[in-house]
Amino acid sequence: MLKRVPSSGFDFGSVLREGDVVTWPQGTGEPRGLTQRLADRSMRWPAVRLFLGMSCGDTFTPEHADRFTFTGLNGAGTNRRLTAGGMLDVIPAHVSAVPGLIRARVIPVDVVLLRVRPHQRRGFFTVGVICDFTQAMVAAARCVVAEIDERLPMTAQDALIAEADIDLLVDADADEILLPDPEPDEVEMQVARHVASCIPDGATIQLGIGTLPVAVCRSLAGHRDLGVHSGVIPDAVVDLVERGVITNSRKGVDAGRMVTGGLFGGMRLKSFADNNPVLDMRSADYTHNGHVMSGIQALHSINSAIEIDATGQANSEVAGGRYLGAVGGQADFVRGAQCSPGGRSILALPSTTADGKHSRIVAALGGRPVTTSRADVDLVVTEYGVADLRGQSLRERGRRLAALAHPAFRETILAEINKIQ
Repeated sequence: MLKRVPSSGFDFGSVLREGDVVTWPQGTGEPRGLTQRLADRSMRWPAVRLFLGMSCGDTFTPEHADRFTFTGLNGAGTNRRLTAGGMLDVIPAHVSAVPGLIRARVIPVDVVLLRVRPHQRRGFFTVGVICDFTQAMVAAARCVVAEIDERLPMTAQDALIAEADIDLLVDADADEILLPDPEPDEVEMQVARHVASCIPDGATIQLGIGTLPVAVCRSLAGHRDLGVHSGVIPDAVVDLVERGVITNSRKGVDAGRMVTGGLFGGMRLKSFADNNPVLDMRSADYTHNGHVMSGIQALHSINSAIEIDATGQANSEVAGGRYLGAVGGQADFVRGAQCSPGGRSILALPSTTADGKHSRIVAALGGRPVTTSRADVDLVVTEYGVADLRGQSLRERGRRLAALAHPAFRETILAEINKIQ
């Protein structure tokens, strides 16, 4: 029988064992009452390892490394505080592979912490805002502890967790993580306008994380009959639904339904998702599945990178010697979009770093990671335009990509390319 205890009476010492791997859903799904209790009283618990997705809260800091070891899928969000100190050991893995790696215990999981809300479907809870790896985590865990949080939106499909799979329930007693849309700057808006010019009416879009997806959504306001199939979505998609831009009517797969694995937004997106019959919450087994994407009509994936070299190789992981990004779902969606009838993959980025000192179009990656290979890259976009790399030679790729660089760097990049080729 499911055991419920008051939050003040819950003790991690009753469930943790030395060497356990503890994890929870990433981003807005973090159960902060539980994670803060884990962090604040860390010296009371057995030494354990924490497995992190993208963290967006301030729960864990480098000071916790004296009691916890950290592994994770990326260096994004607040994980950057841990990677800066070399305390987060990153596992490079495509999002599509992560659920299977967890189920097979290649990535071990022992204790899972969740936020849940009782669902109308008897015997089930919803995790509300994110379900990318959640079911795989629950299936693999020895113990599942959940905090009941009535603030969660009522969502279904792969967001549902059976009551029988939860071992302990406590009451939520901390603030939730909300991610209202950041405000794009003018350069990002110019990049987004070029992206929008590549997307036809009736296309289905996939969006990444950060400011650029918000800018892209704003630039799509004049489009018609768009669909959504994405790992995560921001608040800005709600505007497009309300304008009648997103109808999901021409997707071919899941027609009439918006599909995502995570709600990376604020109150606006939560309210939109609550009991919304046109929103499907699906795990990464589905959202990042190449076979599924190959059936979607005109899937246009929109992602970013830290830098792209003159042959089209994209580094989305390391900058300045620090691990700041992720393998993530970029390659999954790049290939999925190219397998979609009428689909295209788009990598979009400002031409320089925010301070203008470094070009993000470079002659070579210089030993930095290749997140997406040059043979997979399709369209590259900066504020200076669009480079179509499909079927182009290495020399022509270099010429087209150099034209996307900031004018202050173009001659140097071309000179460096000529030395290499």
